[in-house]
Amino acid sequence: MAPLDGITILDLTHVLAGPFCTQGLQDLGARVIKVERPGTGDDTRAFPPFVQGESAYFATLNAGKQSIVLDLKTEADRGVFDRLVARADVLVENYRPGVIGRLGYGWEVLHARHPRLVYAAVSGFGQTGPDALKPAYDMVVQARGGVMSITGESGGPPVRVGASIGDIVAGMYLAQGILAALFQRERTGEGAFIDVAMLDAQLAIQEHAVAIASATGVAPGPTGARHPTITPFATFRAADGFVVIAAGNDAMFGKLSEVLGLQIAADPRFATNAARCENHALLKRLIETVTLLQPVVHWLEVLDRAGLPTARVQDMVEVLADPQIRARNMVLPVTPHPGGPAFTATGNPIKMSTLPEVAALPPAPRLDGNRAAILAWLDQD
Repeated sequence: MAPLDGITILDLTHVLAGPFCTQGLQDLGARVIKVERPGTGDDTRAFPPFVQGESAYFATLNAGKQSIVLDLKTEADRGVFDRLVARADVLVENYRPGVIGRLGYGWEVLHARHPRLVYAAVSGFGQTGPDALKPAYDMVVQARGGVMSITGESGGPPVRVGASIGDIVAGMYLAQGILAALFQRERTGEGAFIDVAMLDAQLAIQEHAVAIASATGVAPGPTGARHPTITPFATFRAADGFVVIAAGNDAMFGKLSEVLGLQIAADPRFATNAARCENHALLKRLIETVTLLQPVVHWLEVLDRAGLPTARVQDMVEVLADPQIRARNMVLPVTPHPGGPAFTATGNPIKMSTLPEVAALPPAPRLDGNRAAILAWLDQD
């Protein structure tokens, strides 16, 4: 039995942060009922790339969920929604603060009616504070949260992180909060309200930047692929590309120095991590005088043999074919609807002894495609 088997989640979210959260919970066994607006449903149904007219983006974020279209401004659909809330364990929404409350479904109202319900809200800036009502997307919170100020090359323009970490990290924190609230409910019998802000989540993941700024009063800037407080911990040029070398302590650096034939581990300029950070530019030049002599594959073999952390910088096509990724069941087909397109999605990164591995993911729902089954379920005792 999956860990969340028997848990029903009412998912009023759209785009990324909320659906990413509920997809992770669905992967752990929860039943996710996606409540979508009439006409278009989730915005991501219209996001490219498309296969046979269907969005691959939507399919990979909503595999295995169920869909019902409800207009919460109509009496009939409000009646259906009321019945759904009464049966749900968790309600998840990512509207601007106050929107759901104006429809009569805010936390205070629902908690009074259904004390065991866990209510989880994710938004750009949270439910409180002077900017709570401002709209936000991933790039907005990456910028305001400081992530873009430390991303990219030194002296270059601000750069957005390639993955939508403004949404994704908030979704992960939201899932964490939901699991904690469900565990607490087992002890108290009472649900909780969870308020996750995308901006808060961006700050929470910046461990070294916060440490540097708070300890020194100086805002750290971008360092490209180089770690700001560990050296050597970066990409280095080889004869035909780049190789990552991550020597995370003095012992590893000593081994790296020996493997490269540099014999500089005892040099005062490089003997400690602090010294290496201070002289990182010189150290990079010394290392690249050696690494430029051989191709990437040579250095991967040499560094692997020495037990030093290393990697090739892979593109996503290479990642999807990586034997380690494949061995971990992290690339899965999404089962198509009859006559529908086939998609590929990522597997569940949470491996548990009580969670069976699957060979394929169930299909993402067609808009309102599960209405009959959901209504039949509501009619059951």
